[in-house]
Amino acid sequence: MDLEFLQSVDVQILVGAAVAVLAIVVGAAYLFSSRRPKGCLDPEYFKDFKLVKRQQLSHNVAKFTFELPTPTSVLGLPIGQHISCRGKDGQGEEVIKPYTPTTLDSDVGRFELVIKMYPQGRMSHHFREMRVGDSLAVKGPKGRFRYQPGQVRAFGMIAGGSGITPMFQVARAILENPKDTTNVNLIYANVTYEDILLKEELDSLVANYPGRFNVYYVLNQPPEVWDGGVGFVSKEMIQTRCPAPASDIKILRCGPPPMNKAMAGHLDALGYSPEMQFQF
Repeated sequence: MDLEFLQSVDVQILVGAAVAVLAIVVGAAYLFSSRRPKGCLDPEYFKDFKLVKRQQLSHNVAKFTFELPTPTSVLGLPIGQHISCRGKDGQGEEVIKPYTPTTLDSDVGRFELVIKMYPQGRMSHHFREMRVGDSLAVKGPKGRFRYQPGQVRAFGMIAGGSGITPMFQVARAILENPKDTTNVNLIYANVTYEDILLKEELDSLVANYPGRFNVYYVLNQPPEVWDGGVGFVSKEMIQTRCPAPASDIKILRCGPPPMNKAMAGHLDALGYSPEMQFQF
């Protein structure tokens, strides 16, 4: 009888200990999840965010800073994904267009959009008319891109015009993560020197992460003194500036449709398989 009693007590102790351990694990998981800031985006419904700053960068480019609900709020946008912005064109008709913020969730309390405003652009009209205090309707996240640190050994990036924004976002996320050792090589094409977006920020990344991040600027109409590429992005430029085809690299591209088509042809000809390529 004493033996049975002791065995019963042992079982009760083991069950109690297991329950206690489970409670600790569940409690820790809850505490950890509750400490992670919840993103402000909704994938189904548009939410309004107030414009708190507008900085004109050139005659047709401006940086728009939008306020999040609290100083510690995060947008909640996964790396390499974008948001849908809703506005009205010159005729008052609704227009929705995707944009990639240049900020990360480490930039708490706000998000920023660098927008190139085209004369005939429907959403460009909306941004051109925006003033501090106005609100922008946004929903998301959107996009097929998925990234985990160490996913590849190196990224090659080929961007044209405003296609630089997702590249900048991904590059920043990689380089500012001390646990991520991925190398990034960017080819960035524009028509003129004045068209280059985020040049100061890109050059700062080059200076702060030597050997990890490289940029090669290509201009169709370069100034008289220019040490970058000239004309259109060629197969030779890609071969020289981007990582060679391999199972542990990926080439990202984002630009106007004709450029994307031409780059896809170059990459195919150079031996980059479909699995090694991604188009935003």
